[in-house]
Amino acid sequence: MAIRRSRRTMMFAPANNPKMLVTAHLYGPDCVLFDLEDAVKYSEKDAARDLLAEALKVMDYGDTEIFARINPLYTEFGKDDVKTLVPAGLRNMRLAMTETSEQIKELDELLTEIEKENGIEVGSCKIQASIETPKAVMNVFDIVKASPRIVSVSFGAEDYTRCLGATRTKEGTEIFMARNMVSMAASIAGIDAIDTVWSDLADVEGFKNEIKSSMNLGFAGKSCIHPSQIKIIHDVFTPSKEEIEKSLRIVEAAAAADISRGGVITVDGKMVDIPVISKAERVVRLAKAAGVIK
Repeated sequence: MAIRRSRRTMMFAPANNPKMLVTAHLYGPDCVLFDLEDAVKYSEKDAARDLLAEALKVMDYGDTEIFARINPLYTEFGKDDVKTLVPAGLRNMRLAMTETSEQIKELDELLTEIEKENGIEVGSCKIQASIETPKAVMNVFDIVKASPRIVSVSFGAEDYTRCLGATRTKEGTEIFMARNMVSMAASIAGIDAIDTVWSDLADVEGFKNEIKSSMNLGFAGKSCIHPSQIKIIHDVFTPSKEEIEKSLRIVEAAAAADISRGGVITVDGKMVDIPVISKAERVVRLAKAAGVIK
């Protein structure tokens, strides 16, 4: 059972904020996403890039996985983001406003070029494709297969609804199909899907409901905009003690009885088949990735 690292939370932090460059990981997110795109004014993008590069050279972020949201390569900033940050130590990047597989391939080729120039093992740098428009949603199945560097895909509801001319609602009916397509594409590709942010910090119950919706749709985690959201997300995305214990019993029983070609086993007096075993394996995988069990 392959264990992917946990990406329950991916917390946004502006790359032009010196304090956040030093402290963001201390709040306990699985991942920090230093933002060079929407969070940074045009006039500050070069300075923010340089600031992030210096932080990457000297900071020890521990077990926190560090991403940067780089500007699209078709802008005047995107390629410079990559050329500056990869030599400084960046190994994970979210490509903002990904709409086609060709954009991923272009980034892949640029990364290969930079890795070779700097003596970095080719393929070390990973990509998260950011799906933020209707065009991107329609192309997401091709996007996730565009490069072996892709480790995850994220959905951004704000730009998506803006493009549609729709209003973002707490019920989420206007983004349901898009979220479904993103999570399905990730499942097919064997990568993580990271759901959109929730911006109403005061509505904790609404936030909890959306997190549960994210998990039920198959997302591995959720982007967040404030440290106060981290524990709430982790509580939902981390299996309970009872779920883990039950799933471990199922996985252990399945290992002892080979039913890979069909059939059922009995666990705790109940019939268990391959789909149930697969769900139990996923719970164990999530628990291990979250560090709850070894």
